[in-house]
Amino acid sequence: MRYVSTRGEAAPRGFEDVLLAGLAEDGGLFLPDAFPQFSPAEWRALRGLPYAELAARVIHPFTSSGGTGGAIAFEALHAMCRDAYGSFRHPAVVPLVQLDDRSFALELFHGPTLAFKDVALQLLGRLFDHVLTRRGERITIVGATSGDTGSAAIEAVRDRAAVDIVILHPRGRTSEVQRRQMTTVLSPNVANLAVEGSFDDCQDMVKAMFVDAPFRAEMKLAAVNSINWARIAAQVPYYVAAALALGAPDRPVAVSVPTGNFGNVLAAWVASRMGLPVARFIIGANRNDILARFLSANDMSARPVEPSLSPSMDIQVSSNFERLLYSLLGEDAAATARTMREFRATGRMPVPDAAWKALSAKFHGFTLDDEGTLAEIRRLHDGAGYLADPHTAIGTAAARALAPEDRGIPVIVAATAHPAKFPDAVERATGLRPPLPPALADLYAREERFSTIPNDLAAAQGFVRAHALRNAA
Repeated sequence: MRYVSTRGEAAPRGFEDVLLAGLAEDGGLFLPDAFPQFSPAEWRALRGLPYAELAARVIHPFTSSGGTGGAIAFEALHAMCRDAYGSFRHPAVVPLVQLDDRSFALELFHGPTLAFKDVALQLLGRLFDHVLTRRGERITIVGATSGDTGSAAIEAVRDRAAVDIVILHPRGRTSEVQRRQMTTVLSPNVANLAVEGSFDDCQDMVKAMFVDAPFRAEMKLAAVNSINWARIAAQVPYYVAAALALGAPDRPVAVSVPTGNFGNVLAAWVASRMGLPVARFIIGANRNDILARFLSANDMSARPVEPSLSPSMDIQVSSNFERLLYSLLGEDAAATARTMREFRATGRMPVPDAAWKALSAKFHGFTLDDEGTLAEIRRLHDGAGYLADPHTAIGTAAARALAPEDRGIPVIVAATAHPAKFPDAVERATGLRPPLPPALADLYAREERFSTIPNDLAAAQGFVRAHALRNAA
């Protein structure tokens, strides 16, 4: 399988090179030039498999060779999946919990940092080790986080000999649990930067480092954000597992995903491109509702980021939308590049009406403010005995907004974070303060280590260089 850039100016390559590169040199995102296809019989054959084996079988077609970069054998991938998911707290890894007559919470938070990012990043850490050991290379991971990606990435690569990692987060705009899960990891290969700005500012700096060719080459930069295609590929299996449990491929499903950066819902879209029958994609948004506005009125216009009770969704520039845009524009890389340049220059994305109408036939947006989020947490607890974090609550509320013609379809709601990651919001809504699991019970007493920098690219690059060179010495 070959991978191509959405902007068309980077050389095609194979999976290993895409894993290590993250962002394409032309600023675009990598996508496979063709999606693997599973027949109904092949989907049915995955039913009942342990999650690690199902994941390996779904991901393996993406790891075959093509362009440059070698293939990863199924046996090696399966071993990495077993190792990655063996430490999850639930034996099903990603269990389904029924909430009402048609909504099912897909619990993605049973990994080490209590968030859905663990499902992909625990595997990515092992993929990095596998490839770097074989090649005898070293990388520096640079990532931006709105809350969960940073801690999951740090947990995945802490103490790994061939990897340094620097994570940028917006100062004061994550929950305390989210921040401490990053800043209390004192491993020498880990560094955290608190940026005086928004998540979008952090993400912009990370992207700027990747398109600075000399800096990228010097630092051997790699990405763990969902700009890295391997992250998306590693998220596809949990939608497959949930859909199969609810009757696919003989029954269609819908998915409801609280999202800011569009990566999690994009993984469900990829599953549909592989042949899984997903009838509807519902995107839940908070007050930072750029995606919902776009889906309802073709209004992709950026506004200032506003803090909310669901900070992982406090985003106005949804990086992964570029991959979907590329598909909507008929895989026209030049048109995609032109559209993205205009968006960065003006804050508005001009999507042709025909493309927007094609998208809105399958995708539906939903917005919930903070008061509505608290009310939904309370409703879930009182009605179903289910304790949800603010992000998951937006997803469950969005699921109830499904169009009447789709209401006979089961809805998979991505439950993206453990409620203990947002104890203040949950307590406000229900009067209950969810405790952290035993492995994190002392989190508030642990020593923190991080550096604060202004919203300045040169300052961030200087820190990354010093961190990487010190560890390589």
